[in-house]
Amino acid sequence: MDLSSQTFLGYRRENGRVGVRNHVVVLPVDDISNAAAEAVANNIKGTLALPHPYGRLQFGPDLDLHFRTLIGAGSNPNVAAVVVIGIEPGWTSRVVEGIRETGKPVEGFWIEQNGDHNTIANASRQAKEFVHWATELQREPCPLSELWVSTKCGESDTTSGCGSNPTVGDAFDKLYANGNTLCFGETSELTGGEHLVAERCRTPEIRERFQFMFDRYSAMIDRWKTNDLSESQPTKGNIEGGLTTIEEKALGNIQKIGKQCMVDGVLDKAERPTGPGLWFMDSSSAAAEMVTLCAASGFVVHFFPTGQGNVIGNPILPVIKLSANARTLRTMREHIDVDVTGVLRREMDMSQAGDSLLEMMLRTANGRYTAAEALGHREFVLTRLYESA
Repeated sequence: MDLSSQTFLGYRRENGRVGVRNHVVVLPVDDISNAAAEAVANNIKGTLALPHPYGRLQFGPDLDLHFRTLIGAGSNPNVAAVVVIGIEPGWTSRVVEGIRETGKPVEGFWIEQNGDHNTIANASRQAKEFVHWATELQREPCPLSELWVSTKCGESDTTSGCGSNPTVGDAFDKLYANGNTLCFGETSELTGGEHLVAERCRTPEIRERFQFMFDRYSAMIDRWKTNDLSESQPTKGNIEGGLTTIEEKALGNIQKIGKQCMVDGVLDKAERPTGPGLWFMDSSSAAAEMVTLCAASGFVVHFFPTGQGNVIGNPILPVIKLSANARTLRTMREHIDVDVTGVLRREMDMSQAGDSLLEMMLRTANGRYTAAEALGHREFVLTRLYESA
């Protein structure tokens, strides 16, 4: 597929980035503001609340990650406007000001000394105005190179490494050559194959940064005095699907970065890329956590290859699922957007499979709901580093 002349219909945001969705988000700063945020979303149709369980007594890097994730989610180009609700004004204002740097409409409300009723009423009035404004925005043609695409796999099996993950790799090779901004991660699921990723790093400095991120994960395992990740890496689903070791899983996972891509940069969790190319982001291998981090980093479309079947979605980031497992297509067809079982039956070569994924990406960017969106999967799961103080 020649991508150089391809365009998609996107929403051009105030900071120049382009989104493929047009959400008005009601964003709680902390767990005890969830009820108010959900009440606003219930009052005002066309808004989307993002409840989560954290945001009190966090500190240090964990608190920094909390703010980076919330601000990143609100700043994502798939979001048109944001209503922020917190328990008190300090942290609420910090999130509001972080999102405001993008230039998009955002207002904050807090519950202390206002109460739920007044806060919900005032935030609902603002949300209604944002919905009126956002629903008049129009899509416009945009170069395909402006599409930021991330990837993560889930419930991998033998068909993942042989079919669906290399399909993503083929699509990534084509997008990389086109100048797109791409992201992969899942630090733990590189174990045993991390040297292959290190060899793909463009510069010694990038390689050193990647190795630091991987070693930091390994040190965390050592701190808990275990070298056994059984029932976690690989998971029971991975084992049922024929993967017996984390090394086998890693070699399949690495197929997602293709044959031509170089690693052009390394990100900490929820950090934003500073230019085009392929970026590695240190991240959890838990599906909902990693996809949420990709949304917070600014990615607007996500490729999710699955073997045994995974139902993950995200409220901000459209998740395109593909599978090469014929049983999964038979038993969980409603969750799969792209059928690449033909790769293993030799009815489709890898380039054709990659093109089929890119075609679905364009349809999604132009407005088609993914299976996860149509089924209402909106998993928004923050990554947590520490216990609360």
